[in-house]
Amino acid sequence: MTQITPRTREIFARLIGFDTVSANPNIALMDYVAGLLTEVGIASTLIPDPAGGKANLYATVGQGSGGVMLSGHTDVVPVEGQAWSYPPFALTEADGRFYGRGAADMKGFCAAAIATMITAGERIKAGR
Repeated sequence: MTQITPRTREIFARLIGFDTVSANPNIALMDYVAGLLTEVGIASTLIPDPAGGKANLYATVGQGSGGVMLSGHTDVVPVEGQAWSYPPFALTEADGRFYGRGAADMKGFCAAAIATMITAGERIKAGR
């Protein structure tokens, strides 16, 4: 099984826990992520839709030109009418795999990217 850091797993579990089915708002999830980044000194900008229920988040870490852009989405397809073996909005680890709505597309990637940004923010804050 691929190992993930405790921080990444915690973020992953929280992201899965947000019911961000495409028809639902994602603002609570975005506020959570913005808060994580703020804790380590990373500024972010929420860009809400006209109704204010959904938003994109833009954040940068470090200074200077160049860099890498990571892009992801947090909306998931509905679960109605599907036979889930595990709760869709709770991260479940079983048989060496992680299960939950959006685990593979793409909340797992988002969790890893967010955890990496936090680590970078911590290192910058510490002067490393």
